[in-house]
Amino acid sequence: MSTLIMIDQAPYGAWTGREALDMAFSLAAFDQPASLFFTGAGVNWLRQNQEAGGIGQKSVEKNLSAAPIFGIEAILADRAACETYGLDENSLIEGVTLVDADAALLNDYDHTAFAG
Repeated sequence: MSTLIMIDQAPYGAWTGREALDMAFSLAAFDQPASLFFTGAGVNWLRQNQEAGGIGQKSVEKNLSAAPIFGIEAILADRAACETYGLDENSLIEGVTLVDADAALLNDYDHTAFAG
């Protein structure tokens, strides 16, 4: 059984996205296939070279770089949302796959969890 965890919140200002990331890491740690899908403002999690120190937080870039170590199967980004926020393959962190948010994507997973 595979789970797609969807994050549509910006990386800073609320804890919802970080809790979703923790959930994904927990699933993967127990050998439950999990992938992360960032959409809406959530694609900003995937922006390279984030400087969060000015707001008193740590960059989420380091958290996401650990995803493969924890066993996260894929980090996916909604192509249309990336375009909206001015992101392309060159401005995203390493290991992100651009996808279209459609029924075919959701059908690839047994479960979906929405953190928004």
